[in-house]
Amino acid sequence: MKSLKIAVVGAGPAGMMAAIRASQLQAQVTLIERNPSLGRKLLLSGKGRCNLTNASGLEEYLRRFFGQGDFLRDAFKKFFHQQLIDFFQSRGLKLKVERQNRVFPVTDNSGSILEILEKELRNNKVEIRTGSRAVEVIVEHGRALGLRLQGAGQLLADKIILATGGVSYSFAGSTGDGLEMARKLAHKITELRPGLVALEVKEKFCLRLQGLALKNIRLKVNCGKRRINSEIGELVFTDFGISGPLVLSLSAKVADCLAKGISAQAGIDLKPALSLEQLDARILREIRLNRKKNLRNTLKTLLPLKLIDVFAELLKINPLKTANQLNQPERRQVAELLKNFPLIISRCRPIEGAMITHGGISLKEINPRSMESRRVKGLYFCGEMIDVDADTGGFNLQAAFSTGYLAGESAATPTGDGSQ
Repeated sequence: MKSLKIAVVGAGPAGMMAAIRASQLQAQVTLIERNPSLGRKLLLSGKGRCNLTNASGLEEYLRRFFGQGDFLRDAFKKFFHQQLIDFFQSRGLKLKVERQNRVFPVTDNSGSILEILEKELRNNKVEIRTGSRAVEVIVEHGRALGLRLQGAGQLLADKIILATGGVSYSFAGSTGDGLEMARKLAHKITELRPGLVALEVKEKFCLRLQGLALKNIRLKVNCGKRRINSEIGELVFTDFGISGPLVLSLSAKVADCLAKGISAQAGIDLKPALSLEQLDARILREIRLNRKKNLRNTLKTLLPLKLIDVFAELLKINPLKTANQLNQPERRQVAELLKNFPLIISRCRPIEGAMITHGGISLKEINPRSMESRRVKGLYFCGEMIDVDADTGGFNLQAAFSTGYLAGESAATPTGDGSQ
C-alpha cells in the first residue's frame, strides 16, 4: 500500500514528535520550520536545562491544567511520561528526577534533548526544510490537501499537522502563523493571553528589592471575590514587580481576572507554617531575648536583610526603636505584615515574554482521540497552539510531546484516528 505523505509545520517538541511517530509508521514526512534550525524554544526551556516532563500521576497532571486536563486523557493514555522517559533513555540519554517530580537530562543541557530528537528524525528519513514558512493550508471540499509556502509554491500532502506554537517567546519563532492559518479556515481561537509570566506591581520599592528571592512562602491574590492561593514555594522580586515559580503558576488566573477589568491585590505570606497567633508569640519571644536590640536587628531573625527597611517603612515604625519599646498593637502589626505583605498587581508582563501562551484553538473544534480538526478532514493540531496550558514543572512539555505523538500516529494511519 502506498505510504501517506504528511507535512508537519513547526519543529518544536510537538512537531518533532509528530514527525517522528508518523515516520515510524512508514509515512513519508516533511517537517517545515521557518527558523534556520530546529527546537529553538526547546533549547530555552527550564533555563536551558529542559524540564522535560513530570513524574507525577495522571490525576495530578489533569489538576495542573486549569480545568482543561480532561481533553488530554487520550493523548496521555497513548504516550505519557514513562513512555517519554523511555524514549530518551533507550536512545542513550540518562534522565533524573528532582524535587516536585520534575524530570531533567543528567547533562542539565536542553541541547541533549534536541540532539536525540534530531537524530531520530534523520534515522526515520524525515525530510527537514528549515528556513521555510507555511502561510496557508490548501483545502478542497472540507479536506486538507497541502500547504502554500512563502515564495516556494505548494507542498501537496495527504495529511497536515500544525504544531507552530503560540505567540510567546516570539524571538524564538512562535509568531502565531499556525493560529492564523487555522483562523482562515474558520476555527475559533480563544483569546490569547500570557501564561506563566511575571507580574508588574505598583509598589516602587520592588526596584530596591530586585533580585531578592523569598523561599518557603505562599502567595495569595484577591481578584474581586475570587481568591487564588499558591502552594508553598519561591518568589523573586524584579525591577518591575515579582516573578519566580509561585508567580508563574498563578499568572494565567491573574491574567484572566485583569482581562475582565477586575483589580488584583496580592499578599505574600512570609511565614505560612505559622498561624497569626503563633507568629505573635514568636515575635514576643524574640523581643524578650533581644530587649535592647532595635527593631531592625530584631527583624533579622524573621526576614532577609534586604527586606527589613521596606518592612519597617510599611509598618511606619522607627526601625531604630528598641524591641522592648514595641507595644502589643505594634507587635500585632508586625505579625500581620509577615502574614500578608501587600502588593497591588498592575498588569502581567507582555505575552512575548511569557513562557507559554494561554489560549489557542478551541478544544471544541479538535477531536481529543486523534487531534484532528472537526472542521477540516486530514488537518491535525498539537502542542502549544491548542487551548491547553498548565502549571510549571514539565507538564506543558509533556502535553506537547503527547499531543504530537497522538497527532503523528493518527495522521499516519489509514483511518486517521490512530487505530491500526
